Amino acid sequence: MQPTYMPWAGFLNLMAEVDLFIYLDDAQYERATWQNRNRVLVAGQPSWLTVPVLRDFLGAPIHQVRIDDQRLWRRKHAMLLQQAYARHEFATNMREAVDVLGDMALARLATLNIAILDRLRDRLGIATPTLRSSELGIDGVRTDRLIAILAHMGATEYVTPPGALEYLRKDDFVSRAPQRLLVHDFHPTPYPQRGAASFVSHLSILDVVAHLGWQGASRYIHPSAPCVRELQEQP
Repeated sequence: MQPTYMPWAGFLNLMAEVDLFIYLDDAQYERATWQNRNRVLVAGQPSWLTVPVLRDFLGAPIHQVRIDDQRLWRRKHAMLLQQAYARHEFATNMREAVDVLGDMALARLATLNIAILDRLRDRLGIATPTLRSSELGIDGVRTDRLIAILAHMGATEYVTPPGALEYLRKDDFVSRAPQRLLVHDFHPTPYPQRGAASFVSHLSILDVVAHLGWQGASRYIHPSAPCVRELQEQP
């Protein structure tokens, strides 16, 4: 999976469910995606937090994309989060997740995202080992590269998010790859959200932490029933 900015609970559940998680940090950077933005709840309404970036060339991979710190976004994000969740029971826990925003040495988008994820992994009890695809030296594009990475790691199974199934089918993954294909199937459970008229799902995990605390958020992303299922293809 591409390292995303302050990801939603499903991203962290997937990470917790697998034996090895690889950050696809050398995938092509795409504007207006989860790579550099996510949503939190402000006055009961979802609001975007976006990291401004600079690309040296069109099609640059995520791990080469620089953060535009001329925009002074770090303080703005920290202040918005502070104001939005100031009265929440676990606001202090939420702030612990993002205090790395102040580290100016995190000057690349992928490095920032992974630093935040490392903090979340530590607090949420996710012990799954991780790697960065940029460190593997494996060439290829799309499914060809995915298959090569799986072979390189000696994988016997691959867990895919539902959104990637279409292109895996188009690229005939099942017949080409010896690995068993499994599907990640996490469904967010509603929890009381301060100020919201009704439950807003698929927000950043920060919203879960602010409302439930570290222990509650850990239980939230570790449900009793597994969220990985067999691929059920239609006959």
